Amino acid sequence: MSYAQIVFEKDGAIATVTMNRPEKLNAYSETMVQEILAALAEARDDDSIRAVILTGAGRGFCSGGDISRDFEYPPRYRGHRLESMLEMRENMHALIRFLHRFDKPVIAAINGAAVAGGLTLALACDFRIAAESARLGDTSLKFGLIPDEGGAHFFPRAMGMDRALKMSLLSEIYPARRALELGLVTEVVADAELMNAARALGSRLAEGPPIAIRLAKKMMYKQRTMDLDNALEDAAMATLVSNYTEDVKEGIQAFHEKRKPRFQGR
Repeated sequence: MSYAQIVFEKDGAIATVTMNRPEKLNAYSETMVQEILAALAEARDDDSIRAVILTGAGRGFCSGGDISRDFEYPPRYRGHRLESMLEMRENMHALIRFLHRFDKPVIAAINGAAVAGGLTLALACDFRIAAESARLGDTSLKFGLIPDEGGAHFFPRAMGMDRALKMSLLSEIYPARRALELGLVTEVVADAELMNAARALGSRLAEGPPIAIRLAKKMMYKQRTMDLDNALEDAAMATLVSNYTEDVKEGIQAFHEKRKPRFQGR
């Protein structure tokens, strides 16, 4: 598949999705969102891919939704009394849901501005490595808008309710180091080292047992809303898959032979 607003690359066990509207700081459009969804679906269905990196071209990661003067809702929604709701459901909300359910690890390599929906997109990933020069925050209310891409869900979980309210209601943007302190990013690295750091993490994840990694990720997200009894039962059910893989035999054998395991995802 050819893409107009993203670049999709595979390098060994790692796939990289690069949002490619640098002239707009990668503000998302319907086309971009649908292309990211298509690329992620391809990465999901390719068993050779074990980790995904999401990043942006140029100076921005993603500056949120495109609110340029030439922006319009797609024709199929235009004039409908529910046009904004339908557009959100089928586009950015669909992408956030896809990332949340995607069971391979996803690393956001935040190369520049990640604001409003761009910050939500980063928080929907599993890890966030930010360049030193990156800036993160929520500017939705600055335009009279709201954190409608999922920010109202993700922001308080990442940084606490009071800090999330302060960021959104005052339209605050933070440098990368402050974002790290607030819990918005996992790690901050020098600008020149950003993609190397993201690929290094991706490579470490790719060397792990694929089935167990996918199960562990799904368990952790799912069990956030469970009580302990249901969480333990969920874990017990998952062992019916994980404990009988060839990777478990390989891991134990490698331990006894004092060597690095070679997990095959079987």
